[in-house]
Amino acid sequence: MRGRRIAKIAFIALPLAVLAFALFSYITMSLWNWLTPALFGWKLITFWQAAGLVILCKILFGGFRGGHCRPRWRHRMHERWENMTPEEREAFRKGMQGRCGPFGSPDATPKDARA
Repeated sequence: MRGRRIAKIAFIALPLAVLAFALFSYITMSLWNWLTPALFGWKLITFWQAAGLVILCKILFGGFRGGHCRPRWRHRMHERWENMTPEEREAFRKGMQGRCGPFGSPDATPKDARA
């Protein structure tokens, strides 16, 4: 039963992924051919060159991590912060002040929360 479910998902997802890639490549080609010759005097590109450009940009700027877009570092940093002692938190704050300016100082609490 699980094999059928995976086959159904692959039967639907694979053509959609190919279609999305082709559409994105076509949009890239159209934008390139519309803008770059007029702005910079560059040559027109073909569909396959646009597809290669999309793949190159994905490799250089997006990677192939896949999955969710949530930054994992934020969750890890939150866990580290929760496990720090008050002394470690204060040392971290002081270290960050030299680099980034005031960072989460205890004086930064709203006036309503102090009373």
